[in-house]
Amino acid sequence: MKELFNTKNLVLMAVFAALGGVLMLWEFPIPFIAPGFYEMDLSEVPVLIGSFIAGPVAGVIMEAVKIIIKIMIKGTSTAYVGDFANFCIGCCFIVPASIIYKKIKTKKGALIGVCAGTVFMAVAGVVLNYFIMIPFYVKAFGTPLDGILAAGKSINPLVGNKLSFTIVCVAPFNIIKGVIDSIITFLLYKRISTFIKSIGHK
Repeated sequence: MKELFNTKNLVLMAVFAALGGVLMLWEFPIPFIAPGFYEMDLSEVPVLIGSFIAGPVAGVIMEAVKIIIKIMIKGTSTAYVGDFANFCIGCCFIVPASIIYKKIKTKKGALIGVCAGTVFMAVAGVVLNYFIMIPFYVKAFGTPLDGILAAGKSINPLVGNKLSFTIVCVAPFNIIKGVIDSIITFLLYKRISTFIKSIGHK
């Protein structure tokens, strides 16, 4: 644990968390998968890269700092409930991925890790939306549940109730998010990790 908080790792966590916080400001929808009020960003990419380098505990810390930075810059539109959900979903992605990669430090290990993380993130998204996020929006903001379901049904006719909405809209949304984040991480990780290791040897 002492090694985690050495100067190099503290700087690494600060930089990657800050990048993640800034990337959270640029959100975009995936309209053919989920309604437009579900927007993704690429903020998990720097956190995942940092987690592969420094481990899962560092990943959780970066995930938390990333959310705090986003709130400080942009504020919250969900009374922090959505921010908490984003933290949980992000952790469900980066923690399994970094744990597996820590045990199997190969491309195959990284691939298994991000696949496991994507599955965990998709499941977490379903659970959190079903039990927390959708009920919160309905109660706190007076958003009609029928309106949410109708938005989902306009994209996927399999939507009939809250559960089916989370399964056929929210889960695929998070799966695509995981795939995109993983591909970008695979493209960038080797160069970034090599550069960081080179700094440590200077």
